[in-house]
Amino acid sequence: MFYKSIKAGLLGATVLAFGAVAAHAERSDLTIAMQLEPPHLDPTSAAAGAIDSVVYSNIFEGLTRFAADGAVIPGLASAWAISGDGLTYTFTLRSDVSFHDGTTMDAEDVKFSLDRARAEDSSNAQKALFAGIHDVEVVDPLTVKVTLAEPNGSFLFNMAWGDAVIVAPESVGDIKTNPIGTGAFKFANWVQGDKIDVIRNDAYWGTKPALEKATFKFISDPTAAFAAVMAEDIDAFAGFPAPENLPQFEADPRFQVLVGSTEGETILSINNKMPPFDNVKVREAVAHAIDRQAIIDGAMFGYGIPIGTHFAPHHPDYVDLTAMSQYDPELSKKLLAEAGFPEGFKTTLKLPPPSYARRGGEIIAAQLRAVGIEAEISNLEWAQWLEQVFKGKDFGLSIVSHTEPMDINIYANPDYYFQYDSPEFQTVMAQLASESDPEQRSDLLKSAQKMISEDYVNGYLFELAYPTIANAKVRGLWQDAPTQAVDLTGVSWAK
Repeated sequence: MFYKSIKAGLLGATVLAFGAVAAHAERSDLTIAMQLEPPHLDPTSAAAGAIDSVVYSNIFEGLTRFAADGAVIPGLASAWAISGDGLTYTFTLRSDVSFHDGTTMDAEDVKFSLDRARAEDSSNAQKALFAGIHDVEVVDPLTVKVTLAEPNGSFLFNMAWGDAVIVAPESVGDIKTNPIGTGAFKFANWVQGDKIDVIRNDAYWGTKPALEKATFKFISDPTAAFAAVMAEDIDAFAGFPAPENLPQFEADPRFQVLVGSTEGETILSINNKMPPFDNVKVREAVAHAIDRQAIIDGAMFGYGIPIGTHFAPHHPDYVDLTAMSQYDPELSKKLLAEAGFPEGFKTTLKLPPPSYARRGGEIIAAQLRAVGIEAEISNLEWAQWLEQVFKGKDFGLSIVSHTEPMDINIYANPDYYFQYDSPEFQTVMAQLASESDPEQRSDLLKSAQKMISEDYVNGYLFELAYPTIANAKVRGLWQDAPTQAVDLTGVSWAK
């Protein structure tokens, strides 16, 4: 009996010890929420930033990539050489890279991806990134030579965008619903309207992620987002949509609150070719009707930096041009009268789902109404917004945050959805692309900012803040968003 008692006691101690070890074992799964669900999973054929949020670095990779601090670092290219004239980039590819289906990633895939992106029938939302490519040549399986029509000091930067990821011809046909990339995670499952599951790619060429699996959960309603975090149904929420709740999370030791900066210029988009917005005085009147701080306070609860042009305030070449469009409703009315609209006019205000747009839209509509502009609000789902506004250009006004890094060059494309067509601005962008001298590039960027501010192309509102709420034990989430990405490759749980 005594022996049995000792044996039972030892067994119980062993069980307790094992339980203690198990209780403190590092977790290897993560559920992270986002407000917007992507319309599909091909980052090379749509402008929806939610696509990159899921797939950038996690599933797909490019020749170069953005680090958490915005630096451009090697991706699938381990090194590159630039010719003396700046026209030829010779990329050396990593030798041990395979796609998730087991096929080898090589120079032929790079050529296919770049040629596909720049093709005449390309549906790439940032086709301009590839317009300067004259030729893509496969030198050998691990070497590809890209020749430009003229020097472009931003080429390596451009290759880091989500629109420039490398895909394979064998799997591109199903890329929208079954994305096969080279990244640290493999696509596993998509329950539309609910979640996307990814699992660790154990054959990954680089450092294996700590997480074995992750779930991207889609919660569009700010109230539901708050409830899900508080109940700990999710482990993190990237780009939390209800900034008014941040103080409550900051006071709760269960959570950590990361408030970072983004590349997201939030603008009141104006259709420059739709009357009466083809009149610069009308666009200026719209700009002076807007009280930016009231929008930041009312829609974002103080989170956001006022901007007067399409450029990130944290960039060293930023010019503060907010005075060009200061809030002045009387001046707005005067400009409308001069433009032939003393009684104002009616237009549309088509809003995508994000909170900054829906909440900000109500405030802006009231501000415009005060000067005589009646803006009829239409709340659109993301796919509708892409179809009607971005592709169809069927809108008067809209609100959207442009989260792509250093994207002032979109104003050089007269076919871009707000349809600004300025040969002078296009010339400045062409000069910038071929200029390598830092001082000259800085001057050109400053000139570009002033031109679009003086032309009142859009109503410039604020630089979007990026609040993330997470379990206090989660490590490695990006605080800032140098590109729209929820990069999980370095995420882990504290032991």
